[in-house]
Amino acid sequence: MSHWIIAPILLPLLAAVVMILLSGRRALIRVLSFLSVSALLAISVLLLIQASDGQIHLYALGNWQPPFGIVLVLDRLSALMLLVTAVLAFFSIAYAVRGNDAPGDKLHAMVQFLLVGVNGAFLTGDLFNLFVFFEVLLIASYGLLLHGRGAERARSGLHYVVLNLCGSALFLIAVSALYGLTGSLNMADMADKVRQVSPEDAPLAATAGVLLLVVFGLKAAIAPLYFWLPRAYAAASAPVAAMFAIMTKVGVYTIVRVYTQIFGNDAGNVANLALPWLWPLALITLVLGLLGALAARELRVQIAYLVIVSVGTLLAGVALNTAASLSATFYYLIHSTLVCGVLFLLADLILRQRGDLLDRITKGPRLRQSGLLGALFFVAAISVIGLPPLSGFIGKLLLLNAAGVHLDKLVLWVIVLAGSLATLMALSRSGSTMFWRTDTRIEQSPAADTGALLAVIGLLVCILLITLFAGQVLTYTGALAEQLLVPQAYSEAMQQFQIHQPAAAEGSH
Repeated sequence: MSHWIIAPILLPLLAAVVMILLSGRRALIRVLSFLSVSALLAISVLLLIQASDGQIHLYALGNWQPPFGIVLVLDRLSALMLLVTAVLAFFSIAYAVRGNDAPGDKLHAMVQFLLVGVNGAFLTGDLFNLFVFFEVLLIASYGLLLHGRGAERARSGLHYVVLNLCGSALFLIAVSALYGLTGSLNMADMADKVRQVSPEDAPLAATAGVLLLVVFGLKAAIAPLYFWLPRAYAAASAPVAAMFAIMTKVGVYTIVRVYTQIFGNDAGNVANLALPWLWPLALITLVLGLLGALAARELRVQIAYLVIVSVGTLLAGVALNTAASLSATFYYLIHSTLVCGVLFLLADLILRQRGDLLDRITKGPRLRQSGLLGALFFVAAISVIGLPPLSGFIGKLLLLNAAGVHLDKLVLWVIVLAGSLATLMALSRSGSTMFWRTDTRIEQSPAADTGALLAVIGLLVCILLITLFAGQVLTYTGALAEQLLVPQAYSEAMQQFQIHQPAAAEGSH
């Protein structure tokens, strides 16, 4: 049992506590914050290598055995999500430490607490601790959203807090119902018992399952539960908005985890409970996200709607529920998380050189570094649109290939292809307005900080890497999808743990 599995939770937790104790010593906090996310990135790579062998690794906290003890699970999916989070955190903090963490030094501690919640949600093996880690990440996100001043942040933050408190209440009700029905909170144990639920108890299990879908849909910003996202993300500071690109993916992750493991193909009377809902919700989310991006008057709001578009695309891949579609989905998840993160950081650099116009999509003075920022925006834009040869094109092509040419799936082809055209139109409008159709005068604003520029370029390089090494990435996501579609493997791994535990105990005497 490797202790490295718990490191992605303990490391940011300890770093956050130390940062609180060092309150006021901003330079030291920045160094510690950067070192913490650097170490987290190295640990995530180590765990990805460990999980790539296909084994499911369990870690029982306090050596309490599952299903009653708290257990962490490392498989290919959780390892991939940890790595994507660590990469995003590394470049967001690299951007923040260059003086973009104003007005206080509390941002770094709250980001570390956010990482505790996000990493815990990816690693936990039971529903109650998933609820606990959700609360940790939400409380941290409340603080991050309200970090700094401004009525817009307070207004957006209030909506965000109220909606998520409602979601937390529903989550607790659903978990309580499932616990009352199965007598367990461990996902593998619960899956075994849900499979045996009688027809009389099936409606209760189905109701709890649908409630969970509402909660996860709220986290993932699925239509019609996404209205809190555009203003909230647009109002947040740049490194916070970039970090929030992973938040909707936590919702998508939990949908995949719960509805393949507990309510998956082998769930008896409640098998594939969510699938009939996911397909129409995915398509509606895609369409509404695209309409929002076309109508947006500020660049950051437009990017926030592109986050919603990515959620709709991911959900369509999950709804197809095949190994090919899930493989394409997780390749697209890596791409969309990184490209949305880089767009939020880039938007911050752009608005700083537009004077009072900030990020409003309207004609203004020429940017001081128009050529450099325009080139970076162009690369990020063709990637998020899905134009060849970058990773967005590969992800969408694979997803459409997985959908096939069946009549009932043709609507996905229409929406994805029309969506790419709509995204092209939206970003062409914002890009041409800010970099091309400008006044002759140049805004006399400071040049972008070199370190902040390197953080943006670093994230873009990551996007280029998953394009260049798409074959290797797809080999991993393909194996990940096959592992997901065999949920019994988790139960078998837990049985091995229980068998080995007494032997280990005897050896210690």
